[in-house]
Order: sequence, then structure tokens, then C-alpha cells
Amino acid sequence: MLKEQLEGLNISVGVYQSTEETFTIPLIPLGLKETKDVNFSVVLKDFILEHYSEDGCLYEDDIADLMDLRQACRTPSRDEAGVELLMSYFLQLGFVESRFFPPTRQMGILFTWYDSLTGVPVSQQNLLLEKASVLFNIGALYTQIGTRCNRQMQDGLESAVDAFQRAAGVLNYLKETFTHTPSYDMSPAMLSVLVKMMLAQAQESVFEKICLSGLRNEFFMLVKVAQEAAKVGEVYQQLHAAMSQEPVKENIPYSWASLACVKAHHYGALAHYFVAILLIDHQLKPGADEDHQEKCLSQLYDHMPDGLTPLATLKNPHQRQLLGKSHLRRAVAHHEESVREVSLCKKLRNIEVLQKVLSVAHQRSQLKYKQHQEDDDLLNLIDAPNIISKTEQEVEIILPQFSKVTIRDFFQKLGPLCVFSANKRWTSPRSIHFTAEEGDLGFTLRGNSPVQVHCLDPYCSAALAGAKEGDYIVSIQNVDCKWLTVSEVMKLLKSFGEDDIEMKVVSLLDSTSSMHNKCATYSVGMQKTYSMICLAIDDDDDKTGKTKKISKKLSFLSWGTNKNRQKSASTLCLPSVGVARPQVKKKLPPPFGILNSDGALY
Repeated sequence: MLKEQLEGLNISVGVYQSTEETFTIPLIPLGLKETKDVNFSVVLKDFILEHYSEDGCLYEDDIADLMDLRQACRTPSRDEAGVELLMSYFLQLGFVESRFFPPTRQMGILFTWYDSLTGVPVSQQNLLLEKASVLFNIGALYTQIGTRCNRQMQDGLESAVDAFQRAAGVLNYLKETFTHTPSYDMSPAMLSVLVKMMLAQAQESVFEKICLSGLRNEFFMLVKVAQEAAKVGEVYQQLHAAMSQEPVKENIPYSWASLACVKAHHYGALAHYFVAILLIDHQLKPGADEDHQEKCLSQLYDHMPDGLTPLATLKNPHQRQLLGKSHLRRAVAHHEESVREVSLCKKLRNIEVLQKVLSVAHQRSQLKYKQHQEDDDLLNLIDAPNIISKTEQEVEIILPQFSKVTIRDFFQKLGPLCVFSANKRWTSPRSIHFTAEEGDLGFTLRGNSPVQVHCLDPYCSAALAGAKEGDYIVSIQNVDCKWLTVSEVMKLLKSFGEDDIEMKVVSLLDSTSSMHNKCATYSVGMQKTYSMICLAIDDDDDKTGKTKKISKKLSFLSWGTNKNRQKSASTLCLPSVGVARPQVKKKLPPPFGILNSDGALY
């Protein structure tokens, strides 16, 4: 019963169709998938505490924003604002997945979505079900926008064509990206049919756009319109064939398959009717462009009837009339078949406008045939050839343009997503209390948002306090540093002079993790810039009995006092320890390297 109600809703004229008084065949929209409420609060706060070692209560407002956005997506407006809302949530789910859903375990959040065609619920702890269902609803929303367009206006028809092409693009993207969705309406077979249906409706809107301003009763115009109608009939015939195949046939709404069959016959009938008109009513007159008409007629058919040639048929009024009446007979046959299909489907019988459109077209073809009917028609039967379909606007899939939607990562405070994600694990934050001896920190900085400890002197104050090579600096004196650049962190460290500094750091537990390749430099108005570098100190255990030269440490706060230091920014002479060891020039990484980690990536 639920399946029948959903079918009735999706084919309903009053709910989704244009509210304007129209005399057009209704289009088929998709209904939005329904879902149950989801509470992210407890699970996300626990994960923030466990994985990021932060108080989850500090993120209550961000979690509430996420839940409010999800709730709003259950009832989006049927316009571009509704599409943008759903896209915003879909992109936000990308951030949420990266931050809170490790690939190695389930998070305990159950997502439940109902099949839009059968009403069967599907529940999973996998966020992929949530993302796929939101994508489906984006495509469904585009179909509802398309069916609600005013198809009595040129702009309305252009909007309808665009909406159905975008719906096809989203559904095709869903089919290619989420290949193992458990809900049947999102299975590859069903999505393939739905993509065909959206493109067929877009092609139908193209035909309506051509006919909107009225058809000139002129030979070449009728050729064009006949081939356009044949194109629409062809795509609906292919759609009906796809809907009739297993496993789609079992779950596709019967009214959809019936309407596809009705439209295939209806537009096929129109194609034959227009060809009949151009043959019967437009006799070749002196001065007419014979070559052009001959070319059009030869390209109109897949083959000419036996004994007929294009030019001879055009010049012979009797042959033209016989061939024209054969097209009228085929048109009437197609009309009768479309009316019969409607009578077999209860849902379609209740659509009054559909009955009217088919009836008027049928009567028009019958009247035209009776006007030229003769007693000996049965003795001079000609089988009307098939009409080659052709269109001036081949509809195509338009891929979803997520890049045009700008969103804010609700959990940006956790740090750059390229580092602080669910698939990376860290130690708990460690407090490092140290001082800069004579202005020298004992390490350099590397990376950018967040900054890493680099070139750490194992005997400096920070190292003795527990700092390690590659540590990420997350805060300094309770100032959050996860989003600070190298220059900002350096400026902050410099501001403390030789006072005690409390720095919190975390270390990656992943053995495959690598450090940033960006080296920190700092300029204080000098001609050159210099890397902050730890200097060698005397090793008390190295007792060789030889005379030792120990160079004075380079002060962190006294740059530019020695002309010998003004060398290339990427090189700096290190002082040597011991007489026998010559000075060694250490090649440091070039300042401000290639790494770009200034923002969260998805």
C-alpha cells in the first residue's frame, strides 16, 4: 500500500507539476527520500575527547549547527536555495567523515533512510548511506524544480531542460561514486534508468520549446519538427525498454513505465503526422528549391518505399498523397496505442490533462485522414517508412557543481583537516616548559598551520623538557596555534624574550607520517633572512686532551650583528667543536618551501 501511495505521489499533477493552466503532458518527478532523526552529540563529543584530547563540551554549538543543518535538509524548498542547502550538507559531511569517522571502526551512529520508490527502510552505521541519500535528494529536487517550471514560457522550458540535465548529472554521479548502496532506489540498475528518464524529459522539453511559438506550415519547418518529435519518441521507447528489464521492472512504478510507453507512441504519432502534412499540403511548385527538398526527404527516411525515389515522389502529387496517407495511418495507429496504454493504468486514467492532449492529437490525425480518404486506398497501400530522429539540441548530463557552494567547516577549531583527521592518531598534548637561552630557542620551526619542531638541539631547554623532533605545536601560553603560520608562531615565541614559555605539543603515532618540508625563516628588516638554528655545544664527555675552540652561540634575538652571518638565506656556517674538525657548512632547506597547508582540505 505504501508503494502504491508513493507511486501516486510521484505521478501527481497537483503536488509537483506547474501550477499554471497548461495543456501539456505531465512530467515525472522523483520524491525525496525520508529519514529518521540522528543525534550526533554524544558520539562526537566522546570522539573529540578520546581522539583529539579536547573537551567535547566546547564543541556543543558546532554539533548543534550540524544537527540543525541536517534537520533543515529534510524539508528543503523546491528551488535553487533548497539545492544549495542540500549541497552544503553534503559537503559538510565530507568534513565530518574526515574528522570523526575512521575507516577502521564504526562510530555507533545509526542512519536510517527510506526507499523513495518502495518505502522500505535501510539502516546502517556507515556515513556513506547518509551521503548517498543526500545526493539522491539533490537529484530528486532538481526533478521537482523541472516539473514545476512554467512550460508555457520560453524561459520556463529552458529552466526545465537545465533542471532535468542537472538531475541526470547528480544521479549519474551517485551511480559512479557510491556503487554499493543498500537502498534499491540507489542501485546502479535503477539509477541508470532514472538518468535515462531525466534525459528523456529534458529532450521532451526541447521539443516543446521549438513548438512553443507556433509552427509555420512550411515544408522545411515540418521536416525539422517531425524529426524532433521522432527523437523524443525514440528516447522514450528506449526508456520503456530499460524499464521493462529485470531487475528494474519489479520495482519501477507501473505508471512510470506506462507513461514512457504512452509518450513513445504519442511523439511517434506526431512525427508521422507532420510528415503527412508536408507531403499532402505542400505540393512542389514551379520555382521551389527542388534540390533542397529532395535532400531533406532523402535524409528524413531510413529507406524509401519500394518503387519510390525522393525527387519523383516530390514531383508526383498522387505519390505524395499516397505516401502522406500511409503516414497518417501510422499516426492514427500510434495514437490508438497511446490511448489504450492510458486506459490500462489507473494512475494515468486519473490525469485529465493527459487524456485531453492525447484525445485532441488523435482526433486531428483522424480528421486529416478522412479529408483525403478514398475508396481505393486499400488497393494502393504503401508502408510508411520509419522517420530518422534528429534534434538541434542534444541533451547532455550536467555534472554537479559543488565548487560553487561555499561552506564553513563547523569543526575548524580542531585544526587543519590535512593533519587533524580521524585517520591519524596523536599522543595527548604534552606541556613543554623552557626558556630561550641568550635568545636561542634551540630548534627551528617548520611547516605551516600547524607548525612543527625541527632541527631540535638535544641539549637545549625545550628538548630537556620533553620536546621531540617533529612535534606539532598546538598552543603557546594557552594561545591556540593550530591555525597559525610560521611567522605568527615565531613572532609569538619572540615576544616572551628569555621568560619561561609553556608550549603544548602533540606527536603523530603513525609510523608512516612525514614532516612538512617548509622551513621557517624570519626577517627583522635585514638585507638577508636567517634560519633559526640550534648550535653545537661542548660535550663534557668528549675529553680528547686537545685544545678546543668553541664558538659563541648565535643569539636568537641578536641577528644581523655579524657581517659574516649575512650569507644566503638557505645556508649558514655552523661553529665547529674540536680542533681537528673543520668548519662545516650545513645546507638548510630553502625558506618557505612548497607545502601548502594554510587551510583545511577535503
